[in-house]
Amino acid sequence: MDDHAAGTGESAIIPVRCDVSDTRSVEAAVRRAAQALGGIDIVVNNAGIGAAGTVADNSDEEWHRVLDVNVTGIARVTRAALGYLRRSPHAAIVNTCSVAATAGLPQRALYSASKGAVYSLTLAMAADHLREGIRVNCVNPGTADTPWVARLLDAAEDPAAERAALEARQPHGRLVTAYEVAHAVAYMASPAASSTTGVALAVDGGMHALRLRPE
Repeated sequence: MDDHAAGTGESAIIPVRCDVSDTRSVEAAVRRAAQALGGIDIVVNNAGIGAAGTVADNSDEEWHRVLDVNVTGIARVTRAALGYLRRSPHAAIVNTCSVAATAGLPQRALYSASKGAVYSLTLAMAADHLREGIRVNCVNPGTADTPWVARLLDAAEDPAAERAALEARQPHGRLVTAYEVAHAVAYMASPAASSTTGVALAVDGGMHALRLRPE
């Protein structure tokens, strides 16, 4: 931790390397974070990888890899942090899910399956840990303007047309920003949401629920 940042009230970042697909790595990282921070009040399970294609396009190895990171990774991190969260007076877990958990998107079979599992896991965790004082929610972004989406666009035959199509399928007509997702996560983790648990907060410009008529 930077002493100047700590002394002036500025945010301090403590970098800790972690492989969410490896239990020992997760346990060591969580332990180090807890020691540096004096405990753990909030866990944001944000690690994830994407996959494109229909159910016929991804190998068994890719299915195992994506599910291991996107779903089992959440279980590993949460399991390692539970002891600290149980001692917190305002514990919260926020999982990064996706609109793909609730809407059928083309060419996203594996990714959608993983995020559907994240949504169900969020509900189960919320039920399991409510009486321990731990809130569990998830945030469901629409298509966000991230490096992964940028790589998909770069690989398209017509990147400009593909970007326009992704923007058009979200009712507000643009990609979601990373800052919008971050603000949603911060709200769900904050005391302002202290009566909110087992909830999926959509950050998708209305994509999950709105059906606008063409202009």
